[in-house]
Order: sequence, then structure tokens, then C-alpha cells
Amino acid sequence: MPKAEQTRQYIVEKAAAIFNLKGFAGTSMDDIVKATGLSKGGVYGNFNSKEDIALAAFEHAVQRVSEEVRERTRVIDHTLDKLKAVVYFYKERILNPPIEGGCPIQNTAIDADDSNPALRSRVIAALDEWQERIVYTLEKGKDRGEVRPAADSRAFATQFIGTLEGGIMLAQLYKDVRYFDAMARQLLRMIEELRPVQ
Repeated sequence: MPKAEQTRQYIVEKAAAIFNLKGFAGTSMDDIVKATGLSKGGVYGNFNSKEDIALAAFEHAVQRVSEEVRERTRVIDHTLDKLKAVVYFYKERILNPPIEGGCPIQNTAIDADDSNPALRSRVIAALDEWQERIVYTLEKGKDRGEVRPAADSRAFATQFIGTLEGGIMLAQLYKDVRYFDAMARQLLRMIEELRPVQ
């Protein structure tokens, strides 16, 4: 990797946790300069604006979480077990998330809802991608006879993400995994309800 790309990646990695913890408005260029140890010129030599850094940092954070989840589920064959593995992943990592500060989709969605259309648009795209992965997984599971044919894959994806994110938010707020556990039990019941009737 060329040095310029290495520097850019370094800035993104350092900025990801800062934006995830402090939000876009709460993060200053001085925060990024301090975290990277670079000069302002060194940072601006790689990015045109704080928004450009925030967008790249969000992409990095989402990709990192997604990679860890995929690593966990890749070795699992059965559709319903894959979905359960996602729940268990978050249960294990709820107070020690892949990116400091919690779920980057949730944090950025709340932070950028009305104040930053570019970030908001990227969060929507990330959620759409997540929903499509769940729908694809369920439809493949139907083809394999692992999921009830009548199951509404899109509605399940929306409920799954909403319940998961609600559990993450409560556990992060209270710094107590029990709040996620309550949602995890509901998610596991929802997954079991997808099983075909024998």
C-alpha cells in the first residue's frame, strides 16, 4: 500500500472511534489531529473536510463490524443458526464493541438525523444493505427448506434490526448487558418462529 494510502487509512481508523463516541458535531479537527499525531496540514492533505473524514470513518466502522459478524457466521451452514450467531455475537461484544462507543450505524443515525444529510444518507444505505443481507439469507433458507415459505423476510429483517439496535442502545446506556439479554431472548424466539412446521 502506498504511503499516502497508509496515512489516509491511519486517519480513518483513529477518527472512527472519535466520531462514534462524540458524534460529528462533537468531534473537532483538533480531536483528529491529537488522535493521529499529524498536523492539520497532514490531515487536510488527505481529506478536504471534516465531513469527508466522518464519511470515511463511518464506512470503516461499519465494515469492521460487518467483517467480524461475517467471520462468526461464515462457518455456520443452517440459516437459523446463522441468525442466532449474530445475536450471540452482539451479546458477547455489547460492552466491548468492535468500534469504541457502540454501534456506528445507531450512533451516526442519531447524530446525523437532521444535521448532516450526507451522513444520514450513508446510514440509510448501510441499513438497506444490512436488511438486504438478512432478506437474502432468509430467501436462501426457504429454498433449502430451513425457513417457513410463508415467512415475510423483509418484515423480519426490519424487526430483527430494530430489536437488536434497541437492545444495543439500552445496554450501552445502562452499561449493563441484561438490557440486551431481554432483547436477545425475543430475537431468538423470532428466529425459532421461522422454522418450518414438521
